[in-house]
Amino acid sequence: MADSTGQEPTEPGHTGAVAADPYDRIAWRDLYARSAALRELAAELAARHAHTTDLLADAFLAAYLAAPRVREAAEMAPSRLFNREVVAELAASPGFAALRRETAGDPYAAALAVLAEAPALRLLLDRTEPVREAADRAAEARRSAGRPARTAGETARQAGATAGALGAGATSADGAAGPASAPAAPAGQAASRAEAAARQALEAATPGIRAAARTATAQAVRVTREEAALMRAWGVGHGELERMPYEERARLAERLRTGRLARWAELIGRFRQMADGERARKVENATGELIGVTLGDDLSRVLPSELAHLGLPELRAVFAARYAAGELMLYDSRGEQTTGQGAVIACVDTSHSMYEEGPGGITREAWSKACALALLDQARHARRDFVGILFSAADKLQVFRFPAGRPAPVERVLEFAETFLGGGTSYQRPLSAAAALLAEEFDTAARGRGDIVLITDDECGVTEQWTREWQEARHRLGFRLFGLAVGAPTATASGSVLEALCDNLRPIEDLTDVRAAADLFRLI
Repeated sequence: MADSTGQEPTEPGHTGAVAADPYDRIAWRDLYARSAALRELAAELAARHAHTTDLLADAFLAAYLAAPRVREAAEMAPSRLFNREVVAELAASPGFAALRRETAGDPYAAALAVLAEAPALRLLLDRTEPVREAADRAAEARRSAGRPARTAGETARQAGATAGALGAGATSADGAAGPASAPAAPAGQAASRAEAAARQALEAATPGIRAAARTATAQAVRVTREEAALMRAWGVGHGELERMPYEERARLAERLRTGRLARWAELIGRFRQMADGERARKVENATGELIGVTLGDDLSRVLPSELAHLGLPELRAVFAARYAAGELMLYDSRGEQTTGQGAVIACVDTSHSMYEEGPGGITREAWSKACALALLDQARHARRDFVGILFSAADKLQVFRFPAGRPAPVERVLEFAETFLGGGTSYQRPLSAAAALLAEEFDTAARGRGDIVLITDDECGVTEQWTREWQEARHRLGFRLFGLAVGAPTATASGSVLEALCDNLRPIEDLTDVRAAADLFRLI
């Protein structure tokens, strides 16, 4: 029976197990509208089970909110007590705190967690159908128990209005309400019995719910951490991800999880981690190897014998005078100094032979591109331009420029990583292109002393005329050439072309070892 508004009465209590303000629920609705995967999951579950969209919203809010609060059972609508139990067990799972470190405040990551929890939740829903049916029966019994009372109340209101109009007979109206309210007592008892049965069924199912919640949380932690690590490996920062529209972020994640790029993520991550460590060791203008004693006023390098003068009152004035004159005895040292000023240019060979795999299934191309991306980080850390030059045969060349003063668009970085030209190998064209870029930088911005890194797995000849022009450019611009021969030990042999061209040349034989190029990140 409908109430006075013409609507079928609803059960009392909240339908959402997680307390949230309207803005947080808007975040869920907005994400739900944008995510086809969430809508498909909700439609699949709703076709077989009741109230599952509310359950997905609760799982999202539990992961997303800064301080989620699960409502008490007494606050909940009877039909949603099962949802409340599931969310409470999710929040109590051992891995939930670790999950929230990845998802709190990040709607995309929270949605990813919900999708990762779906297999465990789907299995749980299939196994607990009788529990939720008992809850629905209790909810219907409570609604039924409320109908006679509402009918009696409506009758009393109508009778009161009539009595007010007549001015008499109010007591008869009161008496009329008595028979109408009589059915409420049996209906209330039936509702109580149904609710007790629902509680018992839910209590019996609690161990299974707890186990499923732990499985779901563990899966969500694994998936969200893997995606976060994948993004970090490719140099996509958390701030950049938060600013990225949902659809774009979803496409990026899919692109990185599939194809050739997915196989490179772990290697790229190790390269970047290694480069970070080498940068930490590269202290600019710091004390390094002790080479003797000199004079000066740097108190951080004063000899202990000079400091001893401060302990004698009669010599403190002498110490002060020598300090003022810059004549204190100091340790003299030779530290690591910054040498590069111009751009960092990575010339990466993409000839057919770079497809060859080494130990662990890592290809020469993967090692080379991972090294180049770490060099991109190195350049940006030092506020230097970075240029990636992909080359193979003399007629195949592609240039990717990443100026220091602008963000490095992730789409452009991925294009650089994915591009493969194929064909043979020619040094002259990529090295000439690199020298031309450094010359342009020198002429327009007066920046010289750039660094070129040539990564190749082959050796090829160069002409005498080109060699003379190359040497002239090097002398004028002051750049350095580093050579990395990947899986090509003969290219580093005495008398090879690479040996003649490079200031610093090393062979790379073990493609699982990123530390083979470690000192490169201290020198550049």
